[in-house]
Amino acid sequence: MNRKTLSSRATKLSCSLLALACVTCAIGTADAREVVIHAGRLIDGTGAAPRQNVSILITDQRITAIQPGFVTPAGADVVDLSDKTVLPGLIDTHDHITAGWHAGDPIRNSVTRTNYEDAIEATVFTRNTLLAGFTSVRDCGADTQVVVALKKSIEDGVVPGPRMWVAGTPLGPTGGHGDAVNGLRPEFADIPHVSDNVIDSPDAARLAVRRLKREGADFIKIMPSGGVMSIGDDPRHQLMTDDEIKAVIDTAHALGMKVAAHAHGKDAIDHTIALGVDSIEHGSYADAASYKLFKQHGAYLVPTMLVGERVYQRAREHPEQLNPSTAEKALTIAPLLRRNLHDAYAAGVRIAFGTDTFGLSSHGENAQEFALLVAAGMTPMDAIKTATGNAADLLGSADVGTLQAGRYADVIAVDGDPLSDVKVLEHVGFVMKGGAIVKSAGQPQI
Repeated sequence: MNRKTLSSRATKLSCSLLALACVTCAIGTADAREVVIHAGRLIDGTGAAPRQNVSILITDQRITAIQPGFVTPAGADVVDLSDKTVLPGLIDTHDHITAGWHAGDPIRNSVTRTNYEDAIEATVFTRNTLLAGFTSVRDCGADTQVVVALKKSIEDGVVPGPRMWVAGTPLGPTGGHGDAVNGLRPEFADIPHVSDNVIDSPDAARLAVRRLKREGADFIKIMPSGGVMSIGDDPRHQLMTDDEIKAVIDTAHALGMKVAAHAHGKDAIDHTIALGVDSIEHGSYADAASYKLFKQHGAYLVPTMLVGERVYQRAREHPEQLNPSTAEKALTIAPLLRRNLHDAYAAGVRIAFGTDTFGLSSHGENAQEFALLVAAGMTPMDAIKTATGNAADLLGSADVGTLQAGRYADVIAVDGDPLSDVKVLEHVGFVMKGGAIVKSAGQPQI
């Protein structure tokens, strides 16, 4: 077959594909599904005062308008939530949705469970999280291949779950929080890929960020300080050097990726904010000077109150279920998280909702964080905004987080008034994701 014939056939094929695309578009337009939600009380996620008796108009996956009164466009399906409080789908910006809690020796579990088991178990976690009203999550650390595959499977409709922004494997230094060899025999470091996330130089940092981007990560998670659940490291210490931190942040930002930093100690918090990080996770030892830096640089604090409370309880009641150094650290850190959130909020630091769920609390219990935020001094409306408008801003998304025209129709509803009792958000009875109802009258539809 000559070149001219090949070119002619390629042209005909292109025209055929274009025609098919046009037909598909025409069919999609003709069959566009119209839905209207009649909302008795609407909290739209922007922080604005609630509105009474409004209609949310939806075409396919998106909100097209919000109108006063209960209107019913011709041909639209009506969802009657006229006796409910309606809110945007909630967002957890610090989740570990592939991780669950497994009783017994944690070191044994770490070297006997496989990523395949985690992947299968995660399909239950994603469903539970979605049914709890969390239509979006930012996964702050997991095996990259597992969590990217999970995200794609949700997008393709293979398994139910929230929209996902994923970091993949967190980056940190040798011996730091995130080094999988901590507490194990040194020979474990020689296992292929077990230390791929360990970065001990700016060059290693740049390479790791670029590799994560190539593998499908949406943002980067770094470990500039020690942690609580890891073995032997100290949460107060800055363990990454400034040039390593800067290399991660600069490389990620150049690739259009945000950076979240696990940071407990003040030095790690202050240095990482000054170097341009987008969010600080935990922030336990922050102080007044730190809060000024947060505000100066526009960084978010994700306080992760729920995990602090749960690990504190576990350390008091079942320390044998924690690794050798965690119990002592947990008893110190949990009270600091409460104090830090109170002081940061009072200082005007931007707060985003994050639970750090990985099994100490169950996937689907994420909304228990709200009561802890309010107990630390936040108003219920501001607590709700951390999981709606603020969370979407941290994600960098104009598609989720608020009920506004043009955004995804991610909608939840509860009985009662969360501004009077924020705990009603722990009992979401209606969930819609992208215009599709996944829970109604308290019953799963998936």
